[in-house]
Amino acid sequence: MMKKLFCATYVGIDAQVIDVEATLTKGLPSFNVVGSLSSSMSGDLKERVKSALLTNEFKFPPKRISISLSPSDIPNKTGSHFDLSIALLILLNNSSIALDNWFAFGELGLDGRVKENVYLYPLILSLANQKLLTKVIVPFDALEKLSNIPNVAFYGVKTLKEALELLKNQETIAPNTMNKSIAYPFYEIANEKYYYMKEYKEDFIEVKGQAVAKRAALISVAGFHNILFEGSPGCGKSMIASRMQYILPPMTSAEILDNAKLNVLDDKEPNFAPRRTMRAVHCTSSSASVFGGGSFKAKIGEVGLAHNGIIFFDELPHFSKAVLESMREPMQDNKIRISRVNSKVEYPTNFLFIGAMNPCPCGNLLNANKECRCSDVEIQRYKNRLSDPFLDRIDMYVMMQNVSPADTPTLTSKEMHKKVVESHIFMKQRGQMSFNAKLNDTEIEKYCEMEADAKETLETASYRFALSLRSIKKVQKVARTIADLEQSPRIQKQHILEALSFRKRS
Repeated sequence: MMKKLFCATYVGIDAQVIDVEATLTKGLPSFNVVGSLSSSMSGDLKERVKSALLTNEFKFPPKRISISLSPSDIPNKTGSHFDLSIALLILLNNSSIALDNWFAFGELGLDGRVKENVYLYPLILSLANQKLLTKVIVPFDALEKLSNIPNVAFYGVKTLKEALELLKNQETIAPNTMNKSIAYPFYEIANEKYYYMKEYKEDFIEVKGQAVAKRAALISVAGFHNILFEGSPGCGKSMIASRMQYILPPMTSAEILDNAKLNVLDDKEPNFAPRRTMRAVHCTSSSASVFGGGSFKAKIGEVGLAHNGIIFFDELPHFSKAVLESMREPMQDNKIRISRVNSKVEYPTNFLFIGAMNPCPCGNLLNANKECRCSDVEIQRYKNRLSDPFLDRIDMYVMMQNVSPADTPTLTSKEMHKKVVESHIFMKQRGQMSFNAKLNDTEIEKYCEMEADAKETLETASYRFALSLRSIKKVQKVARTIADLEQSPRIQKQHILEALSFRKRS
């Protein structure tokens, strides 16, 4: 008799359902696992399952045991979480117990304990998001994290015996689901809750002067617009960039859960706080670390881990040409495709890009108190590292002001975040789903309505500054964000003029 339970494995950053099937037939006793499980995992798995059965007074059947992990065309399946489903199938093979739609995850200890695996959370979250599971057996120790995932009945077990009794009495045993509410401030629009935090570990009040740059940062954050800061060393580029994380727009519960999944994929403890992530990438980083890679499996890179948050490139011209040009795809399409011999994976990359650079190799070109040591050729070569197609993906460009001892602080992060939240509410109340920077052509026509003089100003500027079609749309979207900050239903002329002031001049 053939029995089947369900488990899962990774394909990229998403989970793929795996049918775990078992048959026990007469013949020379053997224990085989087929279905492209990695060779090292197969041996370890069989020893754990055998020991868990024998140390708990179960009999290991003297039969030909065949376990299949299907589909078999997914190569190198890994994970100790297959242990529990395989052991249960061996124990229940000759029973009449129905196993319809049951998922089982858990690593078995040699004494039969069911242990938590760090990758259970992203696997189960991915399956839940795809609406592929409703009831699942998991290690009891994992319930605290897993209870954050809605609409799934979780049955926590501590031992293999408990899991077996659960399936035998499945009609009478209630799930351990403890769906927890997110304990952070929120507001609700159209039946969707948006959560946010009021903690500012780094505050904009610490940035003296730079009123234009802080205004640009506010607009960038409110609409998720890519931004580039250029200025002398020490003028505050990195200070502003690091503080932008704390004033980002609120998050939905789905975004919070996705963020926790990315924490696990980055080998961190999952965090369920409504704080969007920030990834700071070093200029010496390889293409594989930035975009993802690997010989057999395409692992997620920095651009994927920055999804729904910020990715920050400091010293932008010092990045390799290959990395900068490859950034054009995730910046424009909000996704990236990684192709390998054994796999092709697509990751979402809906991030806010922040770049920072000096005006020249020595950094003193704009400094009134220091002399620039660079020749015109060196300066041009330095700037030419950023191609026009790459710069065309940047929504806003800011020339930083010189630092002066007389500069004083202006806005706090709390005040700026309040404006971001208000603009976010204003945007959501008109039924808009995406951030302004991520609007497609149809959505631009619908949501970026302009007054007649604003439209005329944009047309004049497009001819005068030879703006590309992409640049024109970016100006519209930045102007829409400026209008949102002022709670204006339509884009006014002054909004277009301010948006144009943040375009990079050739």
